[in-house]
Amino acid sequence: MLEKIREGSQGFWAKAILGLVCITFALAGVGSYLNTRGEQPVATVNGTEIGTNTFEKAYQNERARLESQYGDSFADLAADSGYLKQIRQSVLDRLIAETLFEQTAEKMGLRISAEQIKQRIVNMKEFQLDGKFNNDTYLAILRQVGYQPSTFRDTMRSDMTRQQVIQALLGTDFALSSEAEQVYQLQQQTRDIRYIQVPGSDFADQVSVSDEEINEYYQGHISQFDTQEKISLDYVELNIDDLLAGIDVSDDEINQYYQDNLDSFRTEGQRKVAHILIEFGDDEDAAKKTAEEVLAKVKAGDDFSDLAAQYSADISSAENGGELDWFSKGDMDPAFEEAAFAMTDAGQVSGVVKSSFGFHIIKLLDSKLEQVTPLADAREQVIASVKQDKAINKLYSLHQRMAEVAFEVPDNLDEVAEIAGKKVQTTALFTRNDAPELFNQPAILNDVFTDEIVYQGVNSEVKEVGNNHLVVYRMHEHEAVRTRSIDEVKTQITETLTADKMQQAAVDWAQSLLAELNDGQDISAKLAEKSVEWKEQKAMPRYGSPVAPAISNEAFKLSTADKSNRAVVEISGGDAALVEVTQINSAEAADDTQLAGLKQRLQSMKSQQAMGSFVEALKAQADIEVFSKI
Repeated sequence: MLEKIREGSQGFWAKAILGLVCITFALAGVGSYLNTRGEQPVATVNGTEIGTNTFEKAYQNERARLESQYGDSFADLAADSGYLKQIRQSVLDRLIAETLFEQTAEKMGLRISAEQIKQRIVNMKEFQLDGKFNNDTYLAILRQVGYQPSTFRDTMRSDMTRQQVIQALLGTDFALSSEAEQVYQLQQQTRDIRYIQVPGSDFADQVSVSDEEINEYYQGHISQFDTQEKISLDYVELNIDDLLAGIDVSDDEINQYYQDNLDSFRTEGQRKVAHILIEFGDDEDAAKKTAEEVLAKVKAGDDFSDLAAQYSADISSAENGGELDWFSKGDMDPAFEEAAFAMTDAGQVSGVVKSSFGFHIIKLLDSKLEQVTPLADAREQVIASVKQDKAINKLYSLHQRMAEVAFEVPDNLDEVAEIAGKKVQTTALFTRNDAPELFNQPAILNDVFTDEIVYQGVNSEVKEVGNNHLVVYRMHEHEAVRTRSIDEVKTQITETLTADKMQQAAVDWAQSLLAELNDGQDISAKLAEKSVEWKEQKAMPRYGSPVAPAISNEAFKLSTADKSNRAVVEISGGDAALVEVTQINSAEAADDTQLAGLKQRLQSMKSQQAMGSFVEALKAQADIEVFSKI
C-alpha cells in the first residue's frame, strides 16, 4: 500500500496537467517570487532568485497537502529521509519550472486583464460559501496569509499569465481517431489459449537439499535472519476521564464560573452594512481625495448602491450595492469595525474610514443587540465546564507528583500507580512496527527504545500521549537485535530451497514438453504420467482474466505463428505452466463514446510528454544554478 502511495505522490507532470499553477500555492505565499531582501537563494534561474523562504513555504505546503491526502499513512512515508528528499527535490523542480514559464510568458508578451483576474477570484472555491463568492471569507483568508487585495491580484496576474504558456502548450496536442481505435483494439483483444499447469509438488521426491546448500543460502541471505528489537513495558496510564466521575461541583462554584465567564454566554451584537472601498493604490492622498468626493455624492443624495458599483474596489460587494454579510466584533478590520458599531440608526453613513485595505464609506443597513443566556438555561453547560476545569487542575497536580516520584523512585512504578489511583499494567513484547496503540507514536517509540529505558532500567518521564492523557512506563522485558543461528532457521531455509528446486523441476519438465511439441511429437503419454491435462480458456481478456496472471501476461506476448505460440512460465505457488495461444480474437469496433474517452486519455498522455520535453528544453537553454543542498 505504501509503495502505491509513494508512487502516486510522484509524477510531477501528471499533476501539471491537472493544474500546474494551483491557487492554493498562491494563498500559501508561493505564487510570487518576491523574496525577502537579503534572503539567501536556493537557486537562480536566468538571474531570477528562488529564495529560501519561497522554497520552504512551497515544501511545507506540499507536505501539508500530502498529509491531508494520505492521512496517518504519511507518517510512515515521512519516516524515510529519502522520500522526504524526493519531495523537496520535486518542489524545487516545480519552482524552477514555474520561473521558466513566467520568463517565457514575459518574452511572449502575454497579458491578463483585470476582468479575467476578477472572474477567477470570484470563481475560486476557497472564497465561496454555499457555492457563492463571499467577500468576508475572501478578506479573512487574505488577512490570514498576509496579503492585501491588490498584492493578491498581482500574484494572480503572475500565476494566470504563466498558465497561459501551459495552456497554449497543452492545446497543441491531439490524438487521432485511428490511434484511439488501434489502442482500443489492443486493449479489448481476447485470446483463445490452452495451458498445462505443472505442480511443483509432483517433483518433491526428486529433490533434496544438502547442508552445504543450506549454509550457502544462510551466508548469502544472512540479513534476512536478523530479529527485530522487542520490548515489553510496565506502565501507569491516567486520563482525565478517570477523574471526572469523582468531581463534585457546588452552587457557589457554578455561580462564580457563570459570572467569571459571562462573555461566553453573551451573543454579541452584530451589524449589517454596505460599503464603498477606495484602495490606496500608488497614491494614498489621491485615494483619500476620491473617497471624500464619493462621500460628498452620498451626502448629496446619490444612490449608495450605484456609487458602490461605480467606485468600490471590493469585487463581490460592489455588484450587490456594497452590501456585506452580518458580522460581529472581531470579524473585521479594527477601524472598519469601530466605525460600523459606532452607528446605531439604519441608513446612517460614516465619514471616510481608513483601514488596512484602503478608505471606506460605510452605510449601516441593520443591527442586532447583544443577548445573554440566563444561568438557568446554561446550568448544565456550566457544571460540565466546572468539572472539566477541576479535573484538569487535579490532573496537573497528579502529573507533578507522578513525575517527582517516577524520578525519585526510578526502579518501579508502584508509588506512581498509587498516586494515580491506577494499577500497573504490562504490555506484550512488541517491535517498533507493531507497538500497542497507546505507545504507537514516533516521539514515544523513540523514547521507549533509548538506552536509558532499555539498559539503565529507569522510569520514563510523564508523557502526554493525548489531550489530558498521561502515561509513565519502564522496561519489563527486552530482546535485543540478533542474527538467528543457522540451526534456528535451518527448517525455514530447507523449505525455501526445496520449493525453489521443485518449481525448477516443474519448469524443466514443462520445457521438455515444449521441445517435444515444437518437434511435432505427441505428449499425451507424458501428461498421463503426471496426471495433468490441457485446460482451455476461450476469449481470455487482457485484463481481469480468471487464469493465473503469469499465464495471462505471457499469452498476450505470444503470436499464433508456429513455435512462437507457446512458452513456459513460472506461476505463483511454486508451479510451472506451458501456455499455447490457439487464436487471437479481434475486438468489436468501439462506439463513439468509448473512442472519445480514449482519445482524451491519449491526448493527456501526449500532453504530459510534451510538457516534460518543453520544460527540459527550457532548462537546457537556461542558466540554472542551485546553491545549496535541499
